[in-house]
Amino acid sequence: MRGLKNKRVLITGGASGIGAATAARFLEEDARVVVLDRDAAANQRIARELPGLAATVEADVADFAQVQRAFSEAVRHMGAVDVLINNAGISIRHAFLEITPEEWDKVVAVNLTGVFYVAQTAARHMVEQGSGVILQTASTNGLFGYPWYADYNAAKAGVIELTRSMALELAPKVRVNAVAPGYVLTPMQRAEYSDAMLEEVNRKVPLRRHAKPEGIAALFAFLASDDAAFATGHVYTMDGGETAGGLASR
Repeated sequence: MRGLKNKRVLITGGASGIGAATAARFLEEDARVVVLDRDAAANQRIARELPGLAATVEADVADFAQVQRAFSEAVRHMGAVDVLINNAGISIRHAFLEITPEEWDKVVAVNLTGVFYVAQTAARHMVEQGSGVILQTASTNGLFGYPWYADYNAAKAGVIELTRSMALELAPKVRVNAVAPGYVLTPMQRAEYSDAMLEEVNRKVPLRRHAKPEGIAALFAFLASDDAAFATGHVYTMDGGETAGGLASR
């Protein structure tokens, strides 16, 4: 991709799944990368797997003070942040009638409030420096109804509208977009789905498989690059055709 060499990239939730694949892709593009993740062991593991990382930073995105400290640390390691991949997220598979207030608060705190905390912190930095790109991980769950994930779906829908609003307010200095993956075979997905459930999902996706994290990472790289210099304010879906025919809720 054009224009990614030496770009300074911060990736939240970057120690596993889509975040780790995205960190690897930006390193391949000769960018400088800091991974932010709340899992200390995962941070140590990704640092071994990707020795080219500028640093790993431990922080919980749902804690504003931790976000502030972590962002300052990323700036200390790289000098500035040109690109934010706002990716950290969690999910809990449960029926709507069984969601507890504590579970609701936990999911929304990470998937929406945490996205806001990191996005606002990065945006203030980027507006001051005169340029930047913010890319946020949404989901097809934020575009269509899915059973068993009401809290997650609501938070991802919030991320989509946050993205659009940010893009309008931060232009022309900062571009803001969201990526909405469908089913991606990540550790989080694997932990919640049995082999039979995974196969059932694959049968409803026209491409007959889950996405690989590397495919989502490639879309992030494109949207951060100069090749996407006119792209802002939109949600880019990558779901193997799942939602093209109204199959999302099957």
